[in-house]
Amino acid sequence: MEKKIKELEARRERITAGGGEKRIAAQHQKGKMTARERILTLLDPGSFIELDAFVEHRCDDLGMDRIQAPGEGVVIGYGMVNGRLVYVFAQDFTVIGGSLGEMHAAKICKAMDMAVKVGAPIIGINDSGGARIQEGVDALSGYGDIFYRNTQASGVIPQISVIMGPCAGGAVYSPALTDFVFMTEKSANMFITGPQVIKAVTGEDVSAETLGGATVHMEQSGVAHCSFPNENATIEGIKKLLSFLPQNNIEDSPVIANGDDPARMLADLADVIPDSPNKPYDIREVISRIFDNGDYFEIQPLYAKNIVTCFARLAGRSVGIVANQPKELAGVLDINASDKASRFIRFCDAFNIPLVTLTDTAGYLPGVGQEHGGVIRHGAKLLYAYSEASVPKLTVIIRKAYGGAYIAMCSKHLGADQVFAWPSAEIAVMGPDGAANIIFKKEIEESADPAATRKEKIDEYKEKFANPYKAAVRGYVDDVIAPAETRRRLSSALAMLLGKRETRVPRKHGNFPV
Repeated sequence: MEKKIKELEARRERITAGGGEKRIAAQHQKGKMTARERILTLLDPGSFIELDAFVEHRCDDLGMDRIQAPGEGVVIGYGMVNGRLVYVFAQDFTVIGGSLGEMHAAKICKAMDMAVKVGAPIIGINDSGGARIQEGVDALSGYGDIFYRNTQASGVIPQISVIMGPCAGGAVYSPALTDFVFMTEKSANMFITGPQVIKAVTGEDVSAETLGGATVHMEQSGVAHCSFPNENATIEGIKKLLSFLPQNNIEDSPVIANGDDPARMLADLADVIPDSPNKPYDIREVISRIFDNGDYFEIQPLYAKNIVTCFARLAGRSVGIVANQPKELAGVLDINASDKASRFIRFCDAFNIPLVTLTDTAGYLPGVGQEHGGVIRHGAKLLYAYSEASVPKLTVIIRKAYGGAYIAMCSKHLGADQVFAWPSAEIAVMGPDGAANIIFKKEIEESADPAATRKEKIDEYKEKFANPYKAAVRGYVDDVIAPAETRRRLSSALAMLLGKRETRVPRKHGNFPV
């Protein structure tokens, strides 16, 4: 037995050594951890249990019969993050560049299947050169198996993709199918076709970082949800995100006793909003005052900055926040903002996370580019997402809520459970200036002093319509509240709605306007 135990230990040592000292040193020189180091940094000390460490490839084409790949280039298993179970896989770039073959994919699929069975989040750390060319269609089959499982697990368990190195070709579609994509700046990149292929086909000369680095995907494409300057910061970000999420679609998020009084009055909240309705302010200042301890975790902070999506806590419970950002494009809705908010809303609804909407928008962004880009189709996603969501939905109209954007930002008409408005709210078909120009056009043109008449009519419209009271009279606003009461009223409404149940018409699924 002793001899067999020594053989076991020797085999384990060879596997845990990965691609060997030289390749591990090269990984460290790039500021990157190895696959196991990443897992051990993420999980609680002593909690990681590795699975399938002895799996080997069975390819003997193109010299693969002479190549050993310890662990098949990927480490899988389970462990705890802050005492809560997660499944994890991490591609090992030191072993054949982390390339994906048949058995590499089979290990990932096993981790995903187990995560779904036990109802635990799955975290995938990507650092791979792509498909293992020597394995041909078997490698492609492996990608397909992973994509299928990503889709089947969607809305069942949280799926988090972490890009800490290259992720190219077909490999990018697995992260794209997951709920959140984290990227480490400078070392991570994602693209379908790499710089060399682009150079050969189109003649464009571009670096991997410029083509698909974290900055590109955070600011332009919207593929990435969060990015961090190094791997340790990325891992801390994952831990913080997980703290807001439930384990699966059956459970609720953990309730955290944080000592912040749910009935706390917000004496200085009104001071955040400028007296002029056309002056910008940062909606994050409102968020930090209303929610527990001023703490929130923002998703896609650099993409579609005219809308803010984030997780926070209210009376210790996780909530998802969707808020117009008056500091960017006056908080108007556009194609990218609609996409960003819609996907966030659908995630929250899938995982029983109540939604809080903070409204201050003058409408949809006008322009030929928006119309030709399909703002009608993209804007419809927001209507669909809010209408479909059955979690508790709370809305606070802070300032402007005009036209279709008033409806789209979780109005009563889309199923909001409670709608509050501040006295500064302006709820109308359009802004006073535009409305006066249309309604009183003839009177203004025929007046002896058109400018004075126009001002008079604008003031008249403001007094009669640009306020929250017309909507409150109709019951579209449940209450007009002072800003200082906002936290107290939201906390009370959330507690009241915890038992909410909705029965919908049976159907296979709706047809989301993608």
